[in-house]
Amino acid sequence: MNNLLEINSLSFAYTKDKFLFEDLSFKLKKGEVKAIVGASGAGKSTIFELILGNLKQIKGSISTNAIISQVYQDPYSSFHPSYSLLNQIKDVASIDKLQNYLKTINLEYELLLKLPHELSGGQLQRASILRAMLMQPSLLLLDEPTSALDNVIQLEVMDMLMKNLHNMGMLLITHDLELASWCADEIIMI
Repeated sequence: MNNLLEINSLSFAYTKDKFLFEDLSFKLKKGEVKAIVGASGAGKSTIFELILGNLKQIKGSISTNAIISQVYQDPYSSFHPSYSLLNQIKDVASIDKLQNYLKTINLEYELLLKLPHELSGGQLQRASILRAMLMQPSLLLLDEPTSALDNVIQLEVMDMLMKNLHNMGMLLITHDLELASWCADEIIMI
């Protein structure tokens, strides 16, 4: 399979009488960015849960040929509260490229020695992106990855992600149509 991700005629509903989305289809290859855009409650984050196998679709298929890493919208829920960020990163990834990424995303090493609640939301979100990149995914799932960042840091982080597209494909959930238009090869409206 040439595609990192292939979704065919995907339909999902939490209740029998109302589909969240129906017949969603798209493919994602290495080097591509696809953005999923839609109103709150339209099912954008649900698509990620389906891709990760945490939910089961009503119909359709999801095929993946990728090492998947994800960045959640709420960084506080993606880290354990009682041990350091660096230890949590080391649990899942090699830290060989740590210094390169720290510089690129404007994050100080000392912050990684702290507990999650000791960082701001923006700092913790950058730590989450750092962890995801150090896992060396071929498919990166990003759920509103820059919503907690100021404009300058947002641009630096997105620039770093775009420069790594030769190694992976990205599926981005965002409410920011301007961001989606800037970085995505295709915008999928749901």
